[in-house]
Amino acid sequence: MSRRNALWFWVFVGPFALGLALFTYVPLVWSVALSFFDAHNTVTPTHFVGLDNYTAMLKDDAFVDSLKTFLVFTAFIVPATYVFSLSLALMVNRLKRARAFFRSVFFLPAACSYVVAALIWKMSLFNGVRFGLANTVLGWFGGDPVAWLSTTDPPWYWLVIVTVRLWLQAGFYMILFLAGLQRIDPVLYEAAAVDGARPGWTVLRHITLPQLRATSVAVVLLLVINAFQAFDEFYNLLSDARGYPPYARPPLVYLYYTALGQGQNLGLGSAGAVILALVIAVVTVGQARWLKLGRTDADG
Repeated sequence: MSRRNALWFWVFVGPFALGLALFTYVPLVWSVALSFFDAHNTVTPTHFVGLDNYTAMLKDDAFVDSLKTFLVFTAFIVPATYVFSLSLALMVNRLKRARAFFRSVFFLPAACSYVVAALIWKMSLFNGVRFGLANTVLGWFGGDPVAWLSTTDPPWYWLVIVTVRLWLQAGFYMILFLAGLQRIDPVLYEAAAVDGARPGWTVLRHITLPQLRATSVAVVLLLVINAFQAFDEFYNLLSDARGYPPYARPPLVYLYYTALGQGQNLGLGSAGAVILALVIAVVTVGQARWLKLGRTDADG
């Protein structure tokens, strides 16, 4: 019986494990290996250069600027998504009727392709010409059209990038917060009401947010990791026939042009990818320790 169970286990798990190994782990290992070689226009290099690629990437001002772009993007998108998704969850959780309907409506954008959403934002909402929706609204109030994606002073392109990402992911994190809210014991709110606590900010601060601590930590960690991996909206919003502008270039966009651009320097691109992965790991572990992920109140 145990052999039969083992056979069925591999029947169901084997194809997934094989695909995971071939399309995830093998490329990861090979990317690390490439980072130690001079790999121009080839994935099978022979010239070993050691840590030269890593040194070159860390001295590259464009790569360092891409990390700064990530920091700016994170500073915008993490708190905005946290507040907006939590607000949606609180509103939906208070509904007595049609809760499932509104939950589905707010979650639907999460199923939309990042590429499609970016093109809608670029071509329809923030077109940069008189016929874009944003410029049409400005025209109603006597404002002049704004080139949203090419104006750097002030940097209006951040409004476009942040809003499209916010629209795409807020519904997903709303579901996480809803799950956390539904685990809160209603007795806590009843006891607070008996003690005279006013509904609103007081209850939110002293009951809801502390009870959502584990969910909040998970949401913040996921938001930061996803911000590091931003690519689709940046590339599809800002690139055109002339290429990608020098501003608002996140790490993955920079690495894309390094590894697959005219130079096709896969060694430098792989070194940059390894550095980025290490930065993500360090930030994630640092956040987890700072937010005391996995600790209980007894642990201090």
